Amino acid sequence: MERLRVGVLISGRGSNLQALIEACRDPDYPAEIVLVISNRAQAPGLARADAAGIPHAIVGHRERHAFAAQAEALLREHRVDFICLAGFMRILDAGFVQAWRDRMVNIHPSLLPAFQGLHAQRQALAAGVRFTGCTVHFVRAELDCGPIIGQAVVPVRPDDDEERLSARILEVEHRLYPLALRLIAEKRVTVTADRVDIEGWRSPEIAALNPVGPAAGRFARTSV
Repeated sequence: MERLRVGVLISGRGSNLQALIEACRDPDYPAEIVLVISNRAQAPGLARADAAGIPHAIVGHRERHAFAAQAEALLREHRVDFICLAGFMRILDAGFVQAWRDRMVNIHPSLLPAFQGLHAQRQALAAGVRFTGCTVHFVRAELDCGPIIGQAVVPVRPDDDEERLSARILEVEHRLYPLALRLIAEKRVTVTADRVDIEGWRSPEIAALNPVGPAAGRFARTSV
């Protein structure tokens, strides 16, 4: 089986990187991580890459175009086919985003388009919503925009604070991201006119992602 060669961009602890590493350890998983790039030398996620034997590099992000040029060279060197942003906390150069159009995804801790940007969980609590969650989407130049691949819903409990809600969303992220990448690597995901279609999206494996009820975990064209 030819596996999709994935590069992961991180800025911090790398918990979603770890979830992808664990998924890729399965020989039947159709993707492999061949490079990790961090814009921060102190990012704990680099230790996760090192422990897994994955090549990794630090590329500073003081200037977007320079970062894009250095990252692009590394991605070519490692023959990367696809990029996952996993807690990468910088806005990318628009030219870089366009070059990787429909070959780069991100995960965000809200049900986009709600609560874009930083502190999405804090935004959800301040808005008084009853449900929030996470979204995997293709990356576009605009912040936290792009065709939605998958979403999973998390209830907001009356006693939630930002820390508790964030932790519960993160648990679901760790399930959603590897599933979304697998669907992409299996060529079951297509983008048409900035909308995503997924072959077999009603399958039990996708339905099993749902943490709160039959209508809660949604993929492709559906929304909550």
